[in-house]
Amino acid sequence: MAVQDFTLNQHEVLNYFNYENGNLYKRFKKDKPMGHLSNEGYVVVGFNKKAQFAHRVIFLMFNGWLPKCIDHIDGDKSNNKIENLRPANVHTNAYNQSVREKSFSGIKNVTWNKISKKWLVKLSVNKEIKYFGLYNDIDYAKFIAEAMRYKYHGKFARG
Repeated sequence: MAVQDFTLNQHEVLNYFNYENGNLYKRFKKDKPMGHLSNEGYVVVGFNKKAQFAHRVIFLMFNGWLPKCIDHIDGDKSNNKIENLRPANVHTNAYNQSVREKSFSGIKNVTWNKISKKWLVKLSVNKEIKYFGLYNDIDYAKFIAEAMRYKYHGKFARG
């Protein structure tokens, strides 16, 4: 993971970088975008002899401050267009994760309950797991999961 320097300031990054369409360029050198993809899928750039996440630098450039966590609205960690970045916290950022690869149902917040032999809908709400019922029909369970995500996760809800 990249080292994050929380002492970054807007003035320094504006003097060092240019931004265009989600990419960072060295100021006055617009030959190719800066950075490389990390193992986690984030774009990392060098600045002040430290590795920085490009999305954090871009957010700072446009907003003048850095939240503890920045959410990629579309879930694409390499899409650093400013309109795709929003401040978040650890919990709201997690609300916007996609369905896990190992999901048995393939549907976010829907899991198979072996005891009842039904589909269980559950999701995290304010650091607590809430249960929203057991269903025979996976499509109905999906509908309930989507409705509860929308209700409890608001703009961070993603299916």
